[in-house]
Amino acid sequence: MMNYRQNPFEDVRRFFKGQSILKKLIIINVAVFLFIAILQTIVLLFQVPSDTGFVTERSIFTEYLGIPANISTLLMRPWTIFTYMFVQQEFMHILSNMIVLYFGGRIFTEYMSEKKLLKVYIYGGLAGALFFVSAFNVFPWFSRSVEVAVAIGSSASVLAILIAATTYVPNYSILRIPNINIKLWHLAVFYVVFDLISVAGDNAGGHIAHLGGAFWGYFYVRMFHANKQMHINTGNMNFRRFFKFFYKKKEEPVYRSSFDKGRPMTDDEYNFRKNIDQEKIDTILEKISRSGYSSLSREEKEMLFQSSKKQN
Repeated sequence: MMNYRQNPFEDVRRFFKGQSILKKLIIINVAVFLFIAILQTIVLLFQVPSDTGFVTERSIFTEYLGIPANISTLLMRPWTIFTYMFVQQEFMHILSNMIVLYFGGRIFTEYMSEKKLLKVYIYGGLAGALFFVSAFNVFPWFSRSVEVAVAIGSSASVLAILIAATTYVPNYSILRIPNINIKLWHLAVFYVVFDLISVAGDNAGGHIAHLGGAFWGYFYVRMFHANKQMHINTGNMNFRRFFKFFYKKKEEPVYRSSFDKGRPMTDDEYNFRKNIDQEKIDTILEKISRSGYSSLSREEKEMLFQSSKKQN
């Protein structure tokens, strides 16, 4: 379990020395931000004429990497449904997103796999794009800005991860001091309510996209709890190859029963062992709901971790 109260800087250092998918997502976002910032600086220093499209109120990078609300423009730039979720142009924008991604992602991966983390990030971003484009083409309020509205940012994907973690462990304590115990669901409610009341503000498209990501995070975990497999038709696109950067090959563990000392288990032995393990997992989950994850022993945490790997 994460322990932010005991030397959090050492915890962060160990995290960035690893090779997790969460770390790679953060690095990609930061790298894209720095790359765009450097190119914008070069454009500014060389005073590129405005008729090239570089020197505008909204940079060419936003135009061609951000997702447009106008459907005709989107059809000409289909890649933007993916690229927009990795693009941030303001320092505070990427800083806040990466902080939430780091802490939300760490909590998420305590209970679910990193493969699921990547799915929630990508599909949460796609859900945010769907909400954004749909809202600007359905509600009359946005009719005056649909031609020029463009969304960028990883906020929808980040919020999807935060809401997914919250849906799974709503009572996870993120700050506990005398007489104050702030839980994960408190933070999640704050973000969702803030986005809801901000839809009528200046960044309506961004807040609508955030709500789309939040919806996907909640939906994914509810379906995960229901033990339903979600298959999304992606045509001929090979997402495993596209995102192979995130994955590394792992040797499959060899499971041996304590009953057999190496011989294969019979069906009766296997079912008996499976029932015992499930009863233990149910007891652990009940303990988490009553007292929180921190109340588990090291053996209980290890058993929960091994069980989550078997479900992947």
